[in-house]
Amino acid sequence: KVATSFVQRALQRNPDIVGVMFIMKIDPSKISTSITPFAMIDEHSALPQEQEILFTMHTVFRVGEIKRTAENSRLWEVHLAITDESDPQLAGLTDRIKQDVRGSTGWQRMGHLM
Repeated sequence: KVATSFVQRALQRNPDIVGVMFIMKIDPSKISTSITPFAMIDEHSALPQEQEILFTMHTVFRVGEIKRTAENSRLWEVHLAITDESDPQLAGLTDRIKQDVRGSTGWQRMGHLM
């Protein structure tokens, strides 16, 4: 509800933009602080009812349904589901990237990736 009110206000102020809300499905069995570090930061938020979670940069989500909301044609919902290291498609993609991006140093591999 908090995110929806932010988006609605922004859309009212600027008719040239579209809003995108990411709806995350977090399966507790797929996360642990040792594998997917995260922090519940709602107690530090200006809006405690927002239930904010901070994930590390390397957390991977699978994109699911993408749909326009019925209430507002300029507002889209993108459904995301958290993955874990046992996801076979993610493992296959990671292996493929490792094969394609070769180099003797980390900087060299990063340059090839970019």
